Amino acid sequence: MKGGKSKGESKKADAKLAVNKKGAAATKGGRKPAKGKEPKDPNRPKRPPSAFFVFMEEFRKQFNKENPDNRAVSAVGKAAGAKWKSLTDAEKAPYAAKAEKRKAEYEKNMKAYNKKQAEGPAAVEEEESEKSESEVNDENDDDDDGSDEEDDDE
Repeated sequence: MKGGKSKGESKKADAKLAVNKKGAAATKGGRKPAKGKEPKDPNRPKRPPSAFFVFMEEFRKQFNKENPDNRAVSAVGKAAGAKWKSLTDAEKAPYAAKAEKRKAEYEKNMKAYNKKQAEGPAAVEEEESEKSESEVNDENDDDDDGSDEEDDDE
């Protein structure tokens, strides 16, 4: 047998393949398999920006006026970062105050959201069950009407 594998070599290759297949199926890239991630709620309040991002809102407007031809996000970010680092704590204080104000508002909104979520599942289930009953009744009525029409056609 020229160029053929010996019995020992083929067994080793099969064993390696079997191990790799089992290992690959059990873990994906060395991580545990994901168990269904909950979808994000679009009604949930957005997190407030930090003091730097409050500063960025103003800086971006100013930067775009001074450099109308430069639309690169990276250029704006680099310039804002350099400017932020050069500011003193006293100059950063108004941005920090605005950020704290937004954070307090966010926490208030989150409390209301969480309270609504705690009450929500029971109320939502009741509404769905009422809808289901009416839909079922409507479907039954439609089925009866549909069968009469079919008889008329014959």
